[in-house]
Amino acid sequence: MAMAQDLMTTDVVTIDGTATVREAIDMMKAEGVRCLVVERRDAEDAYGIVTQRDIAYNVIAWDRDPNDVQVHEIMSKPLVIVNRHLDIRHIARLMANMGLSRAPVIFDGELQGIVSVSDIIAAL
Repeated sequence: MAMAQDLMTTDVVTIDGTATVREAIDMMKAEGVRCLVVERRDAEDAYGIVTQRDIAYNVIAWDRDPNDVQVHEIMSKPLVIVNRHLDIRHIARLMANMGLSRAPVIFDGELQGIVSVSDIIAAL
């Protein structure tokens, strides 16, 4: 059975929490991604995530200016994460139970990659 390390995308795009939502939108467009992992402030901090959905629901829907909102104001944190050795069934079950479409893969406290529902489907 495939594990997270076999499925994950390792080229994860990250952003600083103090960046503006406009910068996040521009980065998502340039990189062709739907989410950005928000970098930790220090080794003791947790990773965050900002998604297209966060931007649509928390900025656009409320007519907020993306230039005036920082990523940390709308991101999700802390994240549900998976270990690189977790198998595909457990990842799919965790994502289903939590209503997630993606989960970062963390090992030894460091970001290794990200697993999405699309990665799970592609592995079948």
